[in-house]
Amino acid sequence: MTDSAAHLRLRGAEAPPLAPSAPTAQEMHGVRRVDEYAWLRDSASPRALAYLNAERDYYDRSTARLAALRDSLLAEMSARLPAVEESASWPEGSFAYRTRIPEGEQYEQLLRRPRDGGPEQVVLDGALLAAGADYFELGIRLVSPDERLLAYSVDTVGDEVYALRFRDLQTGEDLHEEAPRTYYGGAWSADSSVFFYVVHDAAYRPYQVWRHRVGADPGSDVLVLQEDDERFEVTVGASRSGSLGVIEVFGRDTNEAHLLDLHRPEQPPRLVDPRREGIEYRVTHAPGPEGDELLVVTNDTATEFRLCRAPLATPGREHWSEVIAENPLERLVAADVFARHVVLSLRRGGSPLLRVLRRDGADWAAGAAGAFDVLPGLAAGTIRLEHNEVFAAAEVLVAVQSYSEPAVWYSVDLDTGARSEVWRAEVPTYDPSRFRSERRFVPARDGVAVPVTLVHRADVVLDGSAPCLMYGYGAYEDSFEPEFDQALVSLLDRGVVFAHAHVRGGGEMGRAWWLEGRLGRKERTFDDFVDVADALADGVVDGDRIAARGLSAGGLLAGAVYSRAPRRWRGVVAEVPFVDVVTTMLDASAPLTAQEWQEWGDPRRPEDFAWLSAYSPYENLPPLADRPGLLVTGALHDPRVMVCEPAKWVARLRVSGSVDDRVLFRVETGAGSHGGPSGRLGQLAYQAEVQAWVLDGLGVG
Repeated sequence: MTDSAAHLRLRGAEAPPLAPSAPTAQEMHGVRRVDEYAWLRDSASPRALAYLNAERDYYDRSTARLAALRDSLLAEMSARLPAVEESASWPEGSFAYRTRIPEGEQYEQLLRRPRDGGPEQVVLDGALLAAGADYFELGIRLVSPDERLLAYSVDTVGDEVYALRFRDLQTGEDLHEEAPRTYYGGAWSADSSVFFYVVHDAAYRPYQVWRHRVGADPGSDVLVLQEDDERFEVTVGASRSGSLGVIEVFGRDTNEAHLLDLHRPEQPPRLVDPRREGIEYRVTHAPGPEGDELLVVTNDTATEFRLCRAPLATPGREHWSEVIAENPLERLVAADVFARHVVLSLRRGGSPLLRVLRRDGADWAAGAAGAFDVLPGLAAGTIRLEHNEVFAAAEVLVAVQSYSEPAVWYSVDLDTGARSEVWRAEVPTYDPSRFRSERRFVPARDGVAVPVTLVHRADVVLDGSAPCLMYGYGAYEDSFEPEFDQALVSLLDRGVVFAHAHVRGGGEMGRAWWLEGRLGRKERTFDDFVDVADALADGVVDGDRIAARGLSAGGLLAGAVYSRAPRRWRGVVAEVPFVDVVTTMLDASAPLTAQEWQEWGDPRRPEDFAWLSAYSPYENLPPLADRPGLLVTGALHDPRVMVCEPAKWVARLRVSGSVDDRVLFRVETGAGSHGGPSGRLGQLAYQAEVQAWVLDGLGVG
């Protein structure tokens, strides 16, 4: 095999490229695996880049006929952007902060104004930071307790490697020090002289916490904690009280916490409780008049988690006392502590809710005196806490939205529950009364009821005649909330029904929902998705016009159902898909692999190898005659799903296909991330491309 692009064979002038085949064989558990495209794992090599560029050229040529539709979609989406896009403001210290994207710009500014009056200041300007870069993303953005400094980090490639910088907010100038390779997470010391940050290793695993003294050379920074077990990651953050920092060491279902005294930042961290396999706990500082304590959200003896308290001086498990027992019908997600209240984030019946409790109450159970729930108040809507940095707050800011209702921010009084509107997202040309969101439950093949969110134009009748785009994820206990997406409106406006299937493997129905869709039960994720499609095809949407879409682990879902039920789909969009499952899970040097064993399995074990091989899209191609159209995406710098995965899958599909195969590979060979291009217009242009392909496949102009 040569390195030249000239040796990429073409089957006619407009035929797709065929990657050179160089078979390698591996024997494992009595099974001989042959991989013709293992060489693509060296994605930076000239021959791999030649193939990726050839695929991108073929995609661009093949979709040129959709240019008018794509441009129309982008124009519609852009018209729904306000000239100036602004957020609600939130208090933090003596200032009120907000964000704004100025007219004609792609990236937001962070602004602040003294709460007692005075001029507004631009703290950070994304457009200036992004100048000259093809990609730009902010990592962290943390103001120091004395409000004189800002720690922020930037990525200008898309590989989630962030340069950490410090800005003097009085002069607006950055300090000279910069840490070049950092990750998400950070915490200031109480006196603003020290900053804790996270560093990842060559496999993109965040594994170290470092301590930086402001004004010093980052080369003199001190290592605070290093996690050597490759199955675990680390992060760091500050408590709302400002007195404690928490370093969390976490795997997929196991974690431990270490406490930092932010008043004595040079003191070593203190372990709360040693990790125990399968046990998770999250701690929150809860100072009070009767002494400091921790609130602990844990699954110790509680599948759906319970709430405990522990003395700060002796925080180990033997000192945990239960204050809220597990409720099998509610997943306890988090506890946010304020001076006089605790706000719990929960899930019940597939939807999120908040529960407010008085800290001075003897009974913290639901329905106790002073306790109340805060619900989204929207059909198939979501609610979450948003920018609540003040420990002594008497009210909290919450954001409420759905797929069809733009975000509204409310202030909720923590004593009375009174809700007042603070800010409403502006969406020009959009009338929410023209659209509907609803939640249904449909039976899977094993009888379990699977929730699905349906979104459609109000005058589109769900009688089996409308085309449909289905979306799914189903991994990591992630609950993909129904948040407003103004790009989606262009699909809905054309009469397409959007169906989000909340399949097992996600967290929409609680911890048990995840447990039923991971490791050896993973195939239930894919079965659920197909079963939801079949149920919708039975009189709800047009069964001959259903497309599927998923990203990352959802890309695996899309790839799996493409193979398992190819005749069900008019088209499939697999974005940055995790599809070479067995090979990646065998390569511990690949980004994130070791941490993923607890989610997918370790193929070095025969049982795990068997179930991974059974559904891996790279190992299980659909019959040639049944293949629907397929759009695959990837990004050269993606640290989460290496570009070789979609590249190898497309290459194998191509060589096993025919001249008229409808397989396209949209690969970012320059700057670009796991989520695609950066900037609000860049993201809209990307969505317009994908939607044009979907609409064309569904026969909708």
